[in-house]
Amino acid sequence: MKKVFFGGFLMLSFLLKAQESEVTNARKYTVGITAFSGTVLKHNPTISHLITGHPSGILLSVDRKTFGDREWQRLYNYPDYGVSFIYQNMDNTYLGENYGLYAHYNFYFLKRTLMFRIAQGIAYTTNPYDIDDNYRNIAYGSHIMSSTYALLHYKKENIVKGVGVEAGIGVVHYSNANFKAPNTSTNTFLFTVGVNYAVDNEEYTFVEKENDLLKGKEPVGVGFFFRGGVNENDVVGSGQYPFYTIGGFVDKRLNKKSAIQLGTELFFSKALERYIDFRAVGGFNNETTGDEDAKRVGVFAGHELRINRLSLLTQLGYYVYYPYDFEGELYNRLGLQFYITNKIISSVTVRSHAAKAEAVEFTIGYRL
Repeated sequence: MKKVFFGGFLMLSFLLKAQESEVTNARKYTVGITAFSGTVLKHNPTISHLITGHPSGILLSVDRKTFGDREWQRLYNYPDYGVSFIYQNMDNTYLGENYGLYAHYNFYFLKRTLMFRIAQGIAYTTNPYDIDDNYRNIAYGSHIMSSTYALLHYKKENIVKGVGVEAGIGVVHYSNANFKAPNTSTNTFLFTVGVNYAVDNEEYTFVEKENDLLKGKEPVGVGFFFRGGVNENDVVGSGQYPFYTIGGFVDKRLNKKSAIQLGTELFFSKALERYIDFRAVGGFNNETTGDEDAKRVGVFAGHELRINRLSLLTQLGYYVYYPYDFEGELYNRLGLQFYITNKIISSVTVRSHAAKAEAVEFTIGYRL
């Protein structure tokens, strides 16, 4: 488990490093510390007993500023990118404390006074589910989890001698994406306040944007991919098994930021096979015989938001071959994709059915 998520985080760190390697301007950094407090959102009624207090903690961050030396920086209004660390006390006996390490981007609006941050990383929880000692923690099935957080801040830098302030709201999500059951997950809504410091507080200028910066076309692309990973079905203790997915897609670049996709994929899941066997012999009176096919075939449509060699993937799919009812016929996928070369792509995504995650998927693909 640790190796899987550590590998995913190393990939994210590599992505940020790849963005940095293309920057030619002088490096300028800011550091920040933010305190927060909030409440766990009841996205599922089964976690009501885990919402007993007001989780609080601190967020530490280091940001690298951009000034438009590269086209992607001008496209996104000169964002920052960096790394951050979260400590969060969940204020609940069963949930314990969480520690997270992330890679993030900051995007700016309203004359750079409004900042939106999106971050992805890994987290460690001190008190996961245990069948004997902590069976009430159905949110976290393992010590190591994937984690995402988002912030919307009013931010003012370099007010006095490099010191600035910021405040706003945010959401932090913890889940192991059903790598190990149970995995109901948590989402914490946050109120935040913090200070930031510009390590080099000298004035700087941005490279001016071109009038037709967004325009750009490419021919229709065709590609294929292989996804894989390990997951567990919803039955606690049923075991972790590998899954595999093969498929193909076509995509069309709309402009320098966006592309749309259509594709199809074939799913093989050992965990679903195990679940079918369990339902067949468990006396549930649901007409499961054990002979049902665990394979599924899906078709999907998606969008790719590209930031240099990194992309944010969002996809919505439907199982056109669905011989056994498991979580529903609609599925969605969200994650990060990286262009290793112009033709070779890799990604880390989470496939879910509505808000219920089924698997973290590691993908390698080739685009013709």
